[in-house]
Amino acid sequence: MINGLLTLRGAWDKVRTDPVLKFMVVAITCYGMATFEGPMLSIKSINALSHFTDWTIAHVHIGTLGWNGFLTFAILYWMIPRIYGTKLYSIKLATTHFWIGTIGIIVYAIPMYWAGIAQGLMWKQFNADGQLLYPNFLETLTQILPMYYLRSLGGLMYLIGAILMCYNLIKTAKQGKFIPTEESSAPALERNYTAKGEPKSRWIERKPVIFTAASLIVILIGGLFEIIPMQVIKSNVPTIATVTPYTPLELEGRDIYVREGCYSCHSQLVRPFRSESERYGEYSKLGEFVYDYPFQWGSKRTGPDLHRVGGKYPNAWHFVHMSEPTEVSPGSIMPRYKWLYENDIDSKLMQSKISVMQTLGVPYPEGYEKYAALDMMAQAKEITKDLDNANYKIQPQKEIIALIAYLQRLGIDIKKSEMSDKDLLNSVK
Repeated sequence: MINGLLTLRGAWDKVRTDPVLKFMVVAITCYGMATFEGPMLSIKSINALSHFTDWTIAHVHIGTLGWNGFLTFAILYWMIPRIYGTKLYSIKLATTHFWIGTIGIIVYAIPMYWAGIAQGLMWKQFNADGQLLYPNFLETLTQILPMYYLRSLGGLMYLIGAILMCYNLIKTAKQGKFIPTEESSAPALERNYTAKGEPKSRWIERKPVIFTAASLIVILIGGLFEIIPMQVIKSNVPTIATVTPYTPLELEGRDIYVREGCYSCHSQLVRPFRSESERYGEYSKLGEFVYDYPFQWGSKRTGPDLHRVGGKYPNAWHFVHMSEPTEVSPGSIMPRYKWLYENDIDSKLMQSKISVMQTLGVPYPEGYEKYAALDMMAQAKEITKDLDNANYKIQPQKEIIALIAYLQRLGIDIKKSEMSDKDLLNSVK
């Protein structure tokens, strides 16, 4: 960031008139803000407050809207006129885009920072008696709803600016003529390198395909050094004897959970803080996720954490909640999932799903994939029977049944030692 801003030293008068430089200055500044804040968020005391809140959303969008977005706008405003051998159609329109976009970023990010800090503090607040001051998660959500409206306004302003740019660039292209080839600046660059001495990296910079492949290999090596020890050295993940694989119906429900994007609003990781264990239950253990591919820890809580939701409510509660959220959670902003009550489970893929899980090391019995679909329907009928007793009629093959099965499974593995032998046998199958 410092390098980029000091490059403009002595040319600030041009920034006032050149929209390309305006976008570049804001882009570089946002880059510096985002890359400074990132390491700060790795500090435990800061992360304890920020993680799972809208603070993270604000942080990411400073980089996305400011750095990536404005840098892209600057490149397009610089490049399109040169491609078509003409001047920019309207500098005034580009300047208007700059101010609308900049104000849009501010209106978007500041409310999200505000909401994030408010969320984090409210989640951790205890009263004089040592009890959570806001035990109901919805209390912390309704406080920040006005910030969401402001966020939407900021995003709309940013989008309007991008539309203005598209119009400006289309008009620019129409007033010029496409130049299929142009004189390369490479000879001048080569002379400059020759005068100063060619960098040692120049040989690979001349070969972009090889350079890209080499970069990818380096990144993959770094990833493998992180992943392989976790997979090979079992002692890295403490074993919990009562943790068993998902039943076929729970596995199907998990896929529906992922498909519907539930992880975007709900996390599945109770952190080892008193405020979280008081609100959600016992904190999460690494060994509880050994059969999750991929895990659903998440990074945002628009709704409460779900890792300990299993067994917390009866099946009928989940049945109503997915259809009419506000009936069981007044003030909820969760959408209704009516189609889950109409769509049938696709059991044709169950055999393949079990086979894939076995390949990943999930210890299903050998040959289990052949009769997994039968077990799935047997468990579905049990849930349907329980719903029928609560006066809710539905067929066992509906997707809502699978989702209920998955939700009722979350976080109960560490409690299985308290279950009866019959319950434990049923869960292992």
